[in-house]
Amino acid sequence: MLDKVKLALRLSGTALDGEVSDLINAAIADLRLVGINIPAEAGSSSKTLGDPLLDRAVVLYAKAEFGFNDDAERYHNAYDYLKCALSLTADYTEESEGK
Repeated sequence: MLDKVKLALRLSGTALDGEVSDLINAAIADLRLVGINIPAEAGSSSKTLGDPLLDRAVVLYAKAEFGFNDDAERYHNAYDYLKCALSLTADYTEESEGK
């Protein structure tokens, strides 16, 4: 996931890897906070989250929080919209695990 987010942020090198990793972990925690299923090992490796919508949510979060290209508000709104949509979809919520 780190490589994917760094690419989206147009970053190269490793100087900001710690900050980017923190953003990834914060995005994952925020998605879990609203009941969205995220694999337990998420954020602990360079793997993606295994779902294009979840991956996109993390990228949008990172772009919003990183202040990417002076469009932070636009990315924040897009992230909030996607997070809300995912939280209302049974395939992505914790409630669907027991069904």
